[in-house]
Amino acid sequence: MKPSPASSYYRATATPYEPFAPLQGRAHARVAIVGGGYAGLNTALGLAERGVRDVVLLEREQVGFGASGRNGGFVFAGYSLGEQALLEQLGLVRAQALFKFTTEAVQRIRQRIADYAIACDAIDQGVIWANWFRDPGVLRQRQQLLAEQYGVQWQWLPQDELRGLVRSERYHDGLYERDALHLHPLNYAIGLAAAAAAQGVRLHENSGVRSLSREGLQWRLRTAQGELLADQVVLACGGYLAGLRRSIDRAILPIATYVMVTEPLGHRLDECLHTRAAIYDSRFAFDYYRALPDTRLLWGGRISVRNRSPRAVQRLLTEDLLRVFPQLHGVKVDHAWSGLMSYARHQMPQIGGSGDGLWWGQAFGGHGLAPTCAAGELLAAAIAGGDDGWKQFADYGLDSTHRPFGYLGAQASYWWQQGHDWLKTRLEG
Repeated sequence: MKPSPASSYYRATATPYEPFAPLQGRAHARVAIVGGGYAGLNTALGLAERGVRDVVLLEREQVGFGASGRNGGFVFAGYSLGEQALLEQLGLVRAQALFKFTTEAVQRIRQRIADYAIACDAIDQGVIWANWFRDPGVLRQRQQLLAEQYGVQWQWLPQDELRGLVRSERYHDGLYERDALHLHPLNYAIGLAAAAAAQGVRLHENSGVRSLSREGLQWRLRTAQGELLADQVVLACGGYLAGLRRSIDRAILPIATYVMVTEPLGHRLDECLHTRAAIYDSRFAFDYYRALPDTRLLWGGRISVRNRSPRAVQRLLTEDLLRVFPQLHGVKVDHAWSGLMSYARHQMPQIGGSGDGLWWGQAFGGHGLAPTCAAGELLAAAIAGGDDGWKQFADYGLDSTHRPFGYLGAQASYWWQQGHDWLKTRLEG
């Protein structure tokens, strides 16, 4: 299940930095964080910003190794669970509160990029939701829901205007979310790590935690070369399970997604895009893509219970690309990769604590940048000052995904939704 980081465009263009040495010998910390992705890094930085600097972060591979360093780079509000479902499950006031965590996180991401001078190719030009289908009903309903219930305004893009921005006859109309951006996700993770380290957080790469045990009022974490005693522990491992707490691991379904990056397109990029916004479409099994600063096109999509080889990812995603932009026939692909994301059955992040100093943040379900930032703030506020804001996620607990049978259910659901999208497309002609 472990993909090769060498195939990732992000790894190939990562900001050089001095690697963080593995943990060696015995050490103590007020807080130990397991996982060097967005959830762990945001928690560490959130603690440091609150004056808690006796923090150690342990990463099994390198900072941003998992989904945090391999995703599409979209930064927008919301969760994997849709806004309507959130409203139905929690009611207006609580749904608005949870959604607000992510709108505030988008702004916090902007602010941190500026405050810490994080060089991550941030393009603050919004995101377009392009309608794959002729029927505008789904878009109109979501636009109205967001405006009336969440106070969020998305701009309507009629077909002619959309096709002036996205040169494809595949789409019919769209919505433009201005309060969104996109960036180089691995460089953003590296920037968060540098910001945390500069404030005293001790980071250790190549330091996989082999065991976690409770000893008196503390937790003992053992790695291959070291041992750490901590008053509190945060598990933030995402789709790459640490095997430290069964109840936490079993609540996650690691799901693979696929991404590729083309060769530099030069003027050919203008044949496809006349916008710096990122784009995704209105199907359940949607494509997502964006132009990169060097005129490459990053293209992602599909979900699966299995990783695939770079060659297989390239073949599948090139088919999807040409369905939208046939004018790119013959384009070369320089990078293709897959990686694991963490999903929960309820499609919401799992943010919580057990009351004895053990905390967790996981299951961001492909919407990771804003929700992980929100999770880091909630966990940092809880640990540093006893804030109980994290309890607003209590309805979304550690429900078991019943692996391996959960994989069958997830794949069957994806195929059913994909079939539904295909049938609707065929019926529309």
